[in-house]
Formats: sequence, C-alpha cells, structure tokens
Amino acid sequence: MSTATLNPAPGAAPALPADDTRIGLRAHLRHLGALTRRNLMRIKADPESMLDALLVPVIMIVLFVYVFGGAMAADQHTYMQYMVPGLLGTTGLNLAMALGTGLNTDFQTGVMDRFRTLPIGRSTVLLSKMIAETLRAVVAFAVLIGFAMILGMDIVGGPLKLLAAVGLSLVFGASLMWVSMLLGMSLRSAQAVQGMSMLVMMPLQFGSSIFARPSTMPGWLEAFTEHNPLSALADACRALINDQPVGNSVLTVLIWAAAITVVTAPLAVARFRKRT
Repeated sequence: MSTATLNPAPGAAPALPADDTRIGLRAHLRHLGALTRRNLMRIKADPESMLDALLVPVIMIVLFVYVFGGAMAADQHTYMQYMVPGLLGTTGLNLAMALGTGLNTDFQTGVMDRFRTLPIGRSTVLLSKMIAETLRAVVAFAVLIGFAMILGMDIVGGPLKLLAAVGLSLVFGASLMWVSMLLGMSLRSAQAVQGMSMLVMMPLQFGSSIFARPSTMPGWLEAFTEHNPLSALADACRALINDQPVGNSVLTVLIWAAAITVVTAPLAVARFRKRT
C-alpha cells in the first residue's frame, strides 16, 4: 500500500473512523508499512530532526568522560567502561520522550485530522511512530558505541552481548514511548510536553547508576537509585558489554518494560481514539 492511498481523493466523502477490531491483520500490516514509510520520509525531508540522535551521544561521552571521568574513577578509560553502557539507556529515554512532543505537534497542525478520515486502525498510527523512533534509536546507539570505541572503549563481551545490550535498551525504550505518547496526547502544547518530559527524565537519569555508583550517594538517594529501572538497565548493559555476571538485572528490566507497556499502552490507544 503506497502512501498516496492514505490520502482521500479531492471531493471524495471522508471515510468513517476505523475500529481496529474490524481490520484484518494483512490490512493492519499494509497500513503500518505505509505509515512507517511516511514517518521515515519526513525524517529524510527534514535531516535536522536526526541531529539529536547523531550529536547528543557524542556530546554526552565527551562531557562526562573528559570532564568527570578523572574525578569519578581511577582513569578516564575505566570510567568510560562504566558510564558508556549506561548511556544506552539514557539515549533511549531521551529519544522516547521526544516522541510525545512530535505527536502533540501533529495534533496541533491538523495531521491527525487527516488520519481520522481514513479507514485505518487507530493503534496503527501510534505503532508506526514507534517503529520510526526505534530506527532512530538504532542509529543513535550505533553512533554512541562507534564513537566510544574510537575513543578506546573495549567490547569485552563480544558482538553478541553488545547486540543483547542494544536489544534490551530498545525494548525498554519502546515501553517508555507509550508513556511519551500518552503525555503528548494529554497535554495541550508541545512546550508542556517538553517540560513534563524533563521532569520525568531528570530524576530517572541522574538518580540512577548510569553516571555514579549508588554506594557514593546519600542513603535516601541510594534507595531510590536501587529501585530505578534505568539503574537496572545500566547495570545489565554494563555487565553484558564488560562480560560480567548480569544477575537479575536483565529480568528486572524486562519486568519493568512489560509492566509499563501493559499499563500505558491501552491508555495511550484509548486517548488517541478519544482525540481522533
């Protein structure tokens, strides 16, 4: 199904909103492919939208390794081995939260009004955005790992464990996309979504084991850090990349991802149906 088929012909009567349960699996897949292609074409037409995926990982590594590395560890290479695997989680979080802002903008500019007239599943629109954002995350992870390796980071666990760390980060990031989209559809403006996203991201990022060991923190913050899902993700990625025992961290991340998805995905789809 081409993107053109998603646009009603001029003068044609608008189609009724589609109910996901009335559309077959093959039709869902065709719609999903067409909408995903549309989202990727928008990125191609606006290359600046990839700057956060390409430059933020590089900036994060340079700032934290070369500014804080000497103070946080015995040497910068040791800190890089500790911190960079955790950046997989925070990079996925940043990209996931940006999705809500884009979705809110689509509602404000009338893009969703066009989708409302088409016989497509409502969840398909959201899933296509998640797929496009996941592909952006893959690019960001490739830049992050590639740049860190240029600076001297060692992939001790080998390529398979590296891929496992990336896959785990993508799974957790996908669960956060539902949270971001729910915020994007619940708040009135893109600025409000950005502000709320920062309120969510800052405590999760810096109140975790990504940048510092929890044992160096005050007791109350250490307790928060130990129950922070980003800490579990950072610990899991760190163990996989450095070929260390993963313990329960991988299972903890998967449980968190499943719980977040089960709670927020139905709410996001229901909110989308209500707004369209």
